[in-house]
Amino acid sequence: MTAHPLRLDHLVISARTLDEGTQYVADTLGVAPAGGGAHPLMRTHNRLLNLWGGVYLEVIAIDPLAASPNNGPAGGDAPRARLFALDDPATHARLENGPYLSHWVARVERPKHLPTWQAQYPQRIAPVIPMTRGDFTWGLTVPDDGAFPAWQGAGDGVLPSLIQWDTALHPSTILPETGITLKSLKGVHPQAETVAAQLRWLGAAHLIELQPTEGAPALVAEFETPDGLRTLK
Repeated sequence: MTAHPLRLDHLVISARTLDEGTQYVADTLGVAPAGGGAHPLMRTHNRLLNLWGGVYLEVIAIDPLAASPNNGPAGGDAPRARLFALDDPATHARLENGPYLSHWVARVERPKHLPTWQAQYPQRIAPVIPMTRGDFTWGLTVPDDGAFPAWQGAGDGVLPSLIQWDTALHPSTILPETGITLKSLKGVHPQAETVAAQLRWLGAAHLIELQPTEGAPALVAEFETPDGLRTLK
């Protein structure tokens, strides 16, 4: 584990539309995500749901109203690939079956400086992209192709993206209380040992229960709600 263990920042529900993702979360947890806004650079938008302990749930989808600015990673005319594999045809195919828990994001606390850490280990940590949404600013690790983070070819959403907030306020501090607590985050992966090694290196192994599988990688989150135990996957 690194000298500065990471914290869980938020969970990600991918959806074809915000309304579909919001309905999935509301049907499962009993509370609908709200607020959020647009990410101009990534041409995505989101809605958020507060969880106990400084963690939140994000529903994210492609923003149909977003322009396609000149923001390619090499400075060309092509727009940057959207984060969390939202441009991947495999993601589009999976979303035809409905929203799902696609990813999670771990928070890098100061004094560790995320851009400096990434520059020291560019093979292990994806480039840090400055992002904004309203009054919030942060740095997020996003591969140039928009894929999920990976180590030695393994990732698929089970390895976290890394975030460092530049603003004093965290989204969880301004979201309405919900009475919902994340009980556990579990992941399965056919290359579980490779994923586990990267989690340990990051200082994030304590944040997720990881098991091997012969099937596809997947995440499952269990929540304690006012109406009992609920699961998102």
